[in-house]
Amino acid sequence: MPSVDLIDMFCRLAQKYGMKFWLGLYDSGKYWDTGDMSYEVEANKYVIDEIWERYGSKYKSFGGWYISGEISRATKGAIESFRTMGRQCKEVSGGLPTFISPWIDGKKAVDAASGNITREQAVGIEQHEREWNEIFDGIHEYVDACAFQDGHIDYDELDAFFSVNKKLADRYGMQCWTNAESFDRDMPIRFFPIKFDKLRLKLEAAKRCGYDKAITFEFSHFMSPQSAYLQAGHLYDRYREYFGI
Repeated sequence: MPSVDLIDMFCRLAQKYGMKFWLGLYDSGKYWDTGDMSYEVEANKYVIDEIWERYGSKYKSFGGWYISGEISRATKGAIESFRTMGRQCKEVSGGLPTFISPWIDGKKAVDAASGNITREQAVGIEQHEREWNEIFDGIHEYVDACAFQDGHIDYDELDAFFSVNKKLADRYGMQCWTNAESFDRDMPIRFFPIKFDKLRLKLEAAKRCGYDKAITFEFSHFMSPQSAYLQAGHLYDRYREYFGI
C-alpha cells in the first residue's frame, strides 16, 4: 500500500475547496503494445466498481470519469470499448459524466523515443472528420465530452481541425474540450515546458472555435511552481499574467 491514499486526498481536498474531481480509469499499458483494448475493458470492470464503492459514493466532490484509453483513429474495438466502460461508469454512479482525450494523427504524432519532430504521413482533415464521425456516432450515448490533445498538429492547422471537432461534437450532443498540452513537441528533447506564446496560440484557437472547456496535460510536470523543471513555474507565471490573475 502507498503511504498516502492519493484518490482519497484528491476527493477530500476537492470537497474542501468546492471543486469537482474527475477520476481517470486504469491503463495497463498493454494496449500500446498490442492495439487491443479488450484487456483494458476487462481490468476496468473491477476498477470502476471498486473506485465507486471506496470514493465515489463517499464524496460529493467525485464529479465524473475520464476513460483513459488514448486513440487517434478508428482503432479496432475502440467504439465498443468506450461504450462498455462509459456505460458501466454511468450505471454505477447514477449518470455522472464521462470524457475521453484522444490525439489527432497529425504530423507531430511521432514516437516519443525517436529524435524526429515531424513525419511525412499525417491524417488529412477530411479523413479525420469521417473517422471521428463514425466514432462519435458509436459512443455519444455514454461519453459526454471529448478533449482532443492539441499538440500533434501544426499551429497553422489548429483552426481547421478544431472547427471540425466542434462541429462533430455538436452533431452528437457532446461537449468539445481542448486538452492543451503544456509541454513542447517542437524540439528533439522530450519534453520541456512549452513557451507560453505557443500555449496561448492553442488556447486562442480553441476559443475562436467555441470550445466548451480547456484542460491541460500536464500541470504537475510542466506548469506547477513545484515542478522539477525551473521553466514550469515561469510558464505558470506567464499564464497568470495573461489572464490577469
